[in-house]
Amino acid sequence: MIPQIVALGIWNWFILGALFLALELTAPGAFMLWLGLAALLVGVISLVIDWSWQVQMITFAVTALALIPAWRHFAPKVEHPPETKFLNRRTEGYVGRVFTLDKPLVNGVGNVRIDDTVWRVTGPDYPAGTRVRIARVEAANLFIERADA
Repeated sequence: MIPQIVALGIWNWFILGALFLALELTAPGAFMLWLGLAALLVGVISLVIDWSWQVQMITFAVTALALIPAWRHFAPKVEHPPETKFLNRRTEGYVGRVFTLDKPLVNGVGNVRIDDTVWRVTGPDYPAGTRVRIARVEAANLFIERADA
């Protein structure tokens, strides 16, 4: 089988590199990418230098092994998403935040806009424009108090 591979000449590296890159596209994980790049690099070097297939294989192995730690060193650090301690308890994340009432609270009930949602709030009657703080929550009801300026 080795004579058949050697008969392809330098094209075997380009074919191997294309196969590894195609595998990376079908199952991404950044591992086959480095093998494909190593194969392509050996193919490009083989265009310039006439070397034995044994040296080409060693160069491929060394290059593939060197590219993985190099990638880990030079790749930008990926930040993990922050822990969402209020996942499925979104209202608890509003406790302590301050908002301005668009409409007055009447009979202790009203609404306040938080981000892109209108929430039902309960508390003392306040006029529109009052700065309020979310004091506590019960289910979907937010209990408010006047925010100190």
